[in-house]
Amino acid sequence: MKRKLILTLVFVMLLPLLGGCWNHRELNQLAIALGLGIDKVGDKYRLSVQVVDPEQVAAKKGGAAAERTPVILYSLTADSVFEAVRKMTIASPRQIYPAHLRILVFGESAARDGIGKILDVISRNWEFRTDFFIIVAKGTTAFDIMDSLTQLEKIPAMKLFSSLRTSDKIWGPTTSVTLDKLVTQLITKGKEPVLTGIQSFGDRSIGGTLENVKRTKPAERLRYGGLAVFKRDKLIGWLNQRDSLGYAYVNDIIRSTPNRVPCSKGRNIMLDVIRSKTKMKGDVVNGKPRIKVMVRQEVNVEEVHCKIDLMKPETISELEKKANQHVKALIEHAVKTVQKKYKADIFGFGEEIHRSDPKAWKKLKDNWDAKFAQLPVTVEVDTKIRRLGTVGNPLIKEIK
Repeated sequence: MKRKLILTLVFVMLLPLLGGCWNHRELNQLAIALGLGIDKVGDKYRLSVQVVDPEQVAAKKGGAAAERTPVILYSLTADSVFEAVRKMTIASPRQIYPAHLRILVFGESAARDGIGKILDVISRNWEFRTDFFIIVAKGTTAFDIMDSLTQLEKIPAMKLFSSLRTSDKIWGPTTSVTLDKLVTQLITKGKEPVLTGIQSFGDRSIGGTLENVKRTKPAERLRYGGLAVFKRDKLIGWLNQRDSLGYAYVNDIIRSTPNRVPCSKGRNIMLDVIRSKTKMKGDVVNGKPRIKVMVRQEVNVEEVHCKIDLMKPETISELEKKANQHVKALIEHAVKTVQKKYKADIFGFGEEIHRSDPKAWKKLKDNWDAKFAQLPVTVEVDTKIRRLGTVGNPLIKEIK
């Protein structure tokens, strides 16, 4: 009886502790951050946070809040990123809550200085998830990117996230990189990181105002373009669109993308890649590493500008050969450009050598940058045309 009484008292004492979370925070006490920009200004860091204005986003047409911007940008400078995050409370009436972050933008100055320290702060903070995309502002600052208002998507950070996610699926020269993927590349010997670049075009003075979204043609536009090449954690240069596509082929991240293949007398035929698979094989012969890249792709014919007979099997065979040559040239040009200009193994050739011959890799890894610059790479491409579309021969051939 005495034991039952003691247990009952213990249960009664524990009941108040079961009433809710000990560290809960009300929604009206938080500022939901969807975009984060980080610049290096001298020896300091400038943090720019794009926070949602809930009243404006939820406001009905014609409401008083309709004249306000859908987001609020808080920006300040501090000696470190962590200090800037805490210091943000002097500007924002609510605590910044980053759990729903969609996009992280590194200004080019911060990227060239090194992103390792910044990622360390973000990785340690339990409020940050790892599913947001990370990009680099090309030729501009992260502040300017965060300060620009966009059309269709009310919240600019959501526009940047959605646009990159869509482009990653149907446009080969872009790639989406999340926090966990970037950290893995940084700590892995034999593969250097690559991030997609974002550019600003037009009138910057209007980009951050409501006037920018009231026009059919915005005064300022944000557009993805080029891949940022890193060595360790520092930005060292950029790939153009052609070499970015070659990079995507080598790293087997092509889901779908258009390919322009010459057909006759300066005219082209557009092929749509519907499936692509790249395999890489590395080995070491007499202490010298080498790589073989094998691409298998299936394409559809989408647009024809030349007078060819697509009903003939030999025509299809010839187009497949030209597609093979086109993709092979893309890959070889991208590899040679990176080898000569940057000497940074963004393709993961070192990883492949490590997998194929761990003993040889132990001797090669300490001097891999120099080895990579001289690495012989063989490329093989096999293209199969699957569909010609709803029309047989091109209309340009039928038109007299």
